[in-house]
Amino acid sequence: MRRAATRWLGLALLAVGCATASDRPDSSPVPHWTSHAIPEARGDIRTEPDGRRVAVRYAGWTTRDFGGFRTYAYDGTLPVPPVQRAAMPSGVAGDPAKGRVLFLDRAKGPCTGCHLVPGEDVWPAGSVGPDLSTLADRKLPDAYLYQQLWDPRVIFPNTVMPPWGAQGTFRPEELVHLVAYLQTLRGPVVAEKDADRNPFTRSKPVGFGDNLDPTNNPAVVRAESAESLWSARGPAGKSCADCHAGGAQPTMRGVATRYPKHVAAYGRVMAIEDFLAVHGPETTGRPLPIEGAENIDLTMLIKMTSNGLPVAVDTTSPRARAAQARGKATFEKRVGERNHSCADCHTPDRGANKFLGGRLLADVTAGLTRHFPTWRTSQNDAWDMRRRFQWCMTPLGTNMLAADAIEYAELELYLTQFDNGKPMNVPGIRH
Repeated sequence: MRRAATRWLGLALLAVGCATASDRPDSSPVPHWTSHAIPEARGDIRTEPDGRRVAVRYAGWTTRDFGGFRTYAYDGTLPVPPVQRAAMPSGVAGDPAKGRVLFLDRAKGPCTGCHLVPGEDVWPAGSVGPDLSTLADRKLPDAYLYQQLWDPRVIFPNTVMPPWGAQGTFRPEELVHLVAYLQTLRGPVVAEKDADRNPFTRSKPVGFGDNLDPTNNPAVVRAESAESLWSARGPAGKSCADCHAGGAQPTMRGVATRYPKHVAAYGRVMAIEDFLAVHGPETTGRPLPIEGAENIDLTMLIKMTSNGLPVAVDTTSPRARAAQARGKATFEKRVGERNHSCADCHTPDRGANKFLGGRLLADVTAGLTRHFPTWRTSQNDAWDMRRRFQWCMTPLGTNMLAADAIEYAELELYLTQFDNGKPMNVPGIRH
């Protein structure tokens, strides 16, 4: 017993060490930044008259405040969630039927986002985690499964599975029901009637046709219509065309290939969207808040002028290297209620090229940025990288930062380096 206890303690200490060790880059050179985003993109938290804290987000997004969990903010002080061992509670009878409902509950997980289990109602299942269809045949003890659900880091320090119990997503009695359900999953497995139900045999997405065809991609029409905005004088009596004569196409050709980049005038890394949000009002008097339609449309117009040219962001200057190091640290930082990082989904040795529910997770090393802004068919709107970041953060259970936060800009720079040498192709179109 003493040897077993020592082994568990050793594993727990190893898990804590892996979770807290960090070569956190110095963020002291990063200036304070006041957001120039639209209100729903600023990451604000509002206190209601009854004292409830409510997050201000885009229409249709949850308003839950995740203030108790880590974010990507450089000045964040919340520690890595401590690794927890837990004993299975006595006096609770596990109900497999309740466990299955919890396993499929979209408000809780759902567990099917990563794991396949039997049942035609399990749709769409993911493949980030192992197929659990015959888990009970392994004859694993209930206590072991309970610990895996409570906090798997005790046994697997680098796992991407969330610490469901330790973070409070599932109550102890709910985990007992889940264990009871998992212990019913025995073979043989019924043959699949639909290959696409199984994420391990599902067809990969084939795309949406020519993304630069205006009859196929509404974002192209929006971008082309921004030519009038380019020439329109703002409240200051000037337009973009007054300083960049001849139209966007000849004057902006090649500019977007170098963004995001450090802009000395503002002392920070900026993407095109960030730059427009401050440069537009300063020169023309026209507000161009980030995530506003005019900002997105002008960004697409400017980026389209560089279509076909290779991405060429700076990766060698001291400022670029420092910013990329911070961006990489953000990419690898685990945050939120689920204790997940970008790397957990988008690196080849973890979730990349696997299904998270019905979504095929992209591989960062293949390049993720050169098609943004992208028309999202499911949202009937054009999204830039920042709104995509914010959308990713919310299901992870972490409060999003302002769309023009420096943390996001440096994360985008880190991601864009993987597109260096690849041709720009904006706007993209995806589901």
